[in-house]
Amino acid sequence: MEKFYIITNYTKDGDNRITRRIKSCIESYGKTCILCEKNEKEEIIVETIPEDIDCALVIGGDGTFIQASRLLFGHDVPMLGINMGTLGYLTEVEVQNVEEAIAQLMRGDYSIERRMMLYGSVFSQGTDKISDVALNDIVLNRDGLMKIVHFDLYVNGQLLNSYQADGLIVSTPTGSTAYNLSAGGPIVEPTASLMVITPICSHALLNSRSIVFSDGDEITIQISSRKDGQIDQAAITFDGDDFLPLQTGDKVVIKKAWETAQIIKLSKISFLETLREKMKGH
Repeated sequence: MEKFYIITNYTKDGDNRITRRIKSCIESYGKTCILCEKNEKEEIIVETIPEDIDCALVIGGDGTFIQASRLLFGHDVPMLGINMGTLGYLTEVEVQNVEEAIAQLMRGDYSIERRMMLYGSVFSQGTDKISDVALNDIVLNRDGLMKIVHFDLYVNGQLLNSYQADGLIVSTPTGSTAYNLSAGGPIVEPTASLMVITPICSHALLNSRSIVFSDGDEITIQISSRKDGQIDQAAITFDGDDFLPLQTGDKVVIKKAWETAQIIKLSKISFLETLREKMKGH
C-alpha cells in the first residue's frame, strides 16, 4: 500500500487533530496521504476522490464508515475504520491505538473481510428514478400521515406476499444488527451473503416474520393499491440517506450489488465477541 485516503467525520474530529496525527504517521513511512474534500454542507465532493488509492482510513463511527463504503463503491478499495464513537461493529481501531494499527497495516499484518452490499433501483410510471447502493439496508417506510402502507413483495418476478405495514426493511448480513434487529429481525453472521426482509409493524401477525433470501434472488417491492382507492404515500432510504418519496404504483427492485465492501481487520476479535459486548450494553 502506497497511497492512502482519509475520510473524516469532522463532527467527531472538529479540530482535525486526530486526522493530522494519522496523516503524519502514514507519511512517516514514506507513503502518500490525501485528505477528503468536502463542500459547505460537509458532504464529500465525489469528483475529488482519487482513482488510484490503495487504502481508505475512515475516522468517525459506524455511520461514517457506512457512508464511506457507499462513496467508494466502484473504487475496489479496502477500508480501515478508526473509532471515535461508541463501540462499533465496523470501526475497530481506537484512537489511542492508531500508531500501532498503522504500523501493523504497513507490515501487512491484516486480513480483509468482504461484506455484501445491496443495489436498488426505484421505478415510477416505468421510469428509473434513482439507483443506489447500501451496505446496511434499503428501507421503505410510510411517509407523513399515520397510515399503514400496502406492499406487494415479489421474488424473481413471482408474487410471494402482500403486507399492510409501516414499512419493509431489506437488510444485508452487515445491517442485520441495525434497524433489522430493532424491528425484530434475526442477527446474521456478517460475512454471509444473503438478504433479510423484515416488516415494520405489520398489521397481520402472521406477516410479521422475517424472511431470508439467497443472494441470487431479485426482490421487487411495489406500493400496491388500496381497496378504498386512496393513494399510499411512502418513502425509501438507502442506509438512512437519499430520502425519496414513493406512492401507489411505484416499485423498487433490489438485488446483490456486483461489488463488496472490503473491511480491513487487524484484531482477532470475532464478530461474536463484539456482539456479546454490544448485548451487555457496553
